[in-house]
Amino acid sequence: MTRRTLLVVTLLFAPAPALGQAVDSALASAIRGIRAIDNHAHPVSTDPTDRDFDALPIDGFPPFAFPVRLRADNPELFDAWREMFGYPHRDKTDAHLAELRAAKARIKAEQGDRYPAWVLDRLGIDIQLANRMALGPGLTGDRFRWVAFVDPLLFPLDTKALETTPDRADLYPKTARNLRRYLADLSVGTIPATLQGYLDRVVTPTLERMARGSAVAVKYEAAYLRSLDFAPATMAQAAAVYTRYQAGGRPTMAVYKPLQDFLFRFIAIEAGRLGLAVHIHSSDGAGGYFEASGSNPILLESALNDPRLRATKFVIVHGGWPHTRNTLSLFAKPNVYADFSFLGNQLTPSMAATILRDWLSTYPERILFGSDAYPDSDTVGWEEWGWLGATAGRKALTLALSGMMQDGDVTRERALEIARMALRDNAVTLYRLQ
Repeated sequence: MTRRTLLVVTLLFAPAPALGQAVDSALASAIRGIRAIDNHAHPVSTDPTDRDFDALPIDGFPPFAFPVRLRADNPELFDAWREMFGYPHRDKTDAHLAELRAAKARIKAEQGDRYPAWVLDRLGIDIQLANRMALGPGLTGDRFRWVAFVDPLLFPLDTKALETTPDRADLYPKTARNLRRYLADLSVGTIPATLQGYLDRVVTPTLERMARGSAVAVKYEAAYLRSLDFAPATMAQAAAVYTRYQAGGRPTMAVYKPLQDFLFRFIAIEAGRLGLAVHIHSSDGAGGYFEASGSNPILLESALNDPRLRATKFVIVHGGWPHTRNTLSLFAKPNVYADFSFLGNQLTPSMAATILRDWLSTYPERILFGSDAYPDSDTVGWEEWGWLGATAGRKALTLALSGMMQDGDVTRERALEIARMALRDNAVTLYRLQ
């Protein structure tokens, strides 16, 4: 290897330069005061039996490791509990946690159906996009917008042969159950005999029902179920698979894939027609058997290059981490956005800031704030996850923009403008919010 080649290789694979730790205090204060629009969250309704907060809840997975910031021993939780519920302690004795649960119960009783909005007020969030099977009590009105799940529509045939890991053996039956729920919503008893019938009587009517139900977007958790490589597939290829297995049999993933690929693009076209954005989970996911190679956002490139899909807006949820440079490449397409939800939950603010600086320096109009609020337990619920994500997200944004100001890349005025874009204005434009 020549000296010049060695230098090029070293530069290509060198880590990004560390961010300076100096924070512009005026910018930080302004960012804390901006009422955000939360692009991605799983809020819980006021129904005590609510299970609609996710299409594929992970409570059936075998044990797996959580990132440090999402573990129950994260000391930041004391700050979350103090700011949200007045928790005065810096420990978690049984007696003190009982106090915490009692405080939560009291506030929930006092607020009633206003409790979810009360949580948003504590997080500095104006509007939250709720990723749920259906909206429930407390999640309607002007503070929440629905993001409906469409993964079930990809799998009209038997999925038993796709249960190749313990995690997928838990998730595919849930997917089948969700499809049956969608069929019941349409008063359709069984899967139609032909693919065209499935499109006409199930897929399009389901999307239209979601649009009528106040949805602003549809969501795929597909990376938990298969690779994001949605290749081109013709109607004839898809129909051949559908016709062969509609009445029975268990297709393997290789056989099933052309049908799924065709349905993905059909759903995207219909979503664009209905004014619905398409959200796609693209990040390392939960579970000890998650196949990270299948969640790289660059796998979406062939679909995003389909001219028929340019009328559809796509949002790469969780930013494609750890492949955030691939996400940056995809911003060159005019209909691709990304949020930084979950980056604030699992990464330190300085780590997330390095990613945000790359993005904000090149395509600031494509970046969306997100908290990824998600219920984990009675002591670490969607409220605490939301606090962790929202607080760290704002800190990361402040660090990134402070560094850009210190390096002379932007003025303070431009930095504040970019902050408002990321925290709310981009979402207002994308979802045509009032």
